[in-house]
Amino acid sequence: MPTFPAHDGTVLAYHVEGEGEPLVCLPGGPMRASAYLGDLGGLTADRRLIRLDLRGSGDSAVPDDDATYRCDRLVDDVEALREHCGFDRADVLAHSAGANLALLYAAAYPARVKSLVLVTPGARALGIAATREDWRGAVALRRGEPWYEAGRTAWEALLGGAEPDDLWPDAVPFMYGRWDAAARKHAADDAHQTDPHARGGYYTEGAFDPDAARRALAALEAPVLVLAGEYDGAPTPARAREIAAVFPHGAAAVQPGAGHYPWLDDPGAFRRTVAGFLLIGGPPP
Repeated sequence: MPTFPAHDGTVLAYHVEGEGEPLVCLPGGPMRASAYLGDLGGLTADRRLIRLDLRGSGDSAVPDDDATYRCDRLVDDVEALREHCGFDRADVLAHSAGANLALLYAAAYPARVKSLVLVTPGARALGIAATREDWRGAVALRRGEPWYEAGRTAWEALLGGAEPDDLWPDAVPFMYGRWDAAARKHAADDAHQTDPHARGGYYTEGAFDPDAARRALAALEAPVLVLAGEYDGAPTPARAREIAAVFPHGAAAVQPGAGHYPWLDDPGAFRRTVAGFLLIGGPPP
């Protein structure tokens, strides 16, 4: 397991798997160990994945200063990884909450980004967030599932401001296109892959300046793919198109039958879409 020092001396770990051109992968959670990304649906056959464990997560060290967990403070960790690996420019893939970090990185270091793949992204950095109606619409798509009624009740409580601890087991099936054994294990792993303290620092006040980010990204030359799952509530396909429209070379794609983790729901479809984009700079036909 290779490591490198961040600019403040925190030792960060990353994991390398696969063949081909490198693809820097930033995990979501927020602050979940990058192990949950796995091989991204077999994308390792096309690309050499470089999965970063953000500080305080996975195999990376806990920083001395808790303030450095904030999303905007992590931008320099991504740049330190690029410098350590010796890339002039990097293709970057980010999932969920990690997309906010990728957006801030692209805004701060646009010349270092070759392309950007945002998988079911969070976009608070752009001032774009899922609404209650987004989630209610996504939930309604799952009518007929055996877990639907209990899950719908749980989501209504969550949307009303209830704490997630006791509700999440009923709500989490909506995050997956198929609530099978693999999805259950993937969901259960979250508990030991995420430090709540690190997660709590990611979105602290001051992390985002959406107007500044939008201005910077409006000039981004790199192609950007925003990939949504048909059944996801954050982002919905419509919200993904809104995110893609921020970029001069942005495109949105929707994976049918997928939730928030599309590489698990249909690995082949995910790999074709992402590998095709990385090859030609746009979603495959």
